[in-house]
Amino acid sequence: MAEQPSSIEILHRFRAPRDVVWSAWTDPELVGRWWGSDPDGVVTAATLDVRVGGRFAVSFQDASGDEHTSEGTYLHVEAPAALGFTWSWVSEPGNTSRVSVSLSADGSDTEMRFVHSELRGTSEHDYAAGWRRTFAKLDRALADAR
Repeated sequence: MAEQPSSIEILHRFRAPRDVVWSAWTDPELVGRWWGSDPDGVVTAATLDVRVGGRFAVSFQDASGDEHTSEGTYLHVEAPAALGFTWSWVSEPGNTSRVSVSLSADGSDTEMRFVHSELRGTSEHDYAAGWRRTFAKLDRALADAR
């Protein structure tokens, strides 16, 4: 287990309109096309109740066959501009952090500011590298949708 920074921030440009990127974060079918940091991993279940107080759970299997489930509660929902939610792994109970996603339209592209904060203690997950791999998968899913 590696010591985590207390917060990571990733700025990422998607070559897709903001409403399409918003849907990729909030539509379970679309989440199923990109969630998880393993480039060859697949989502096995996605449940999203996208409203303040609503919960989400996304399970995925990586290329080695290991299953992972991330879950949380939505704290802030401002379609199509911002999402905020708690984040935890079922495999790491009691280790809850926060995620904020801000989406800004830039012509036909979308600028995303992603912050994963309140990272405390140790985790088996390298969040900075994992989220970057995950957003590369989202790039591919958005390109395939065009």
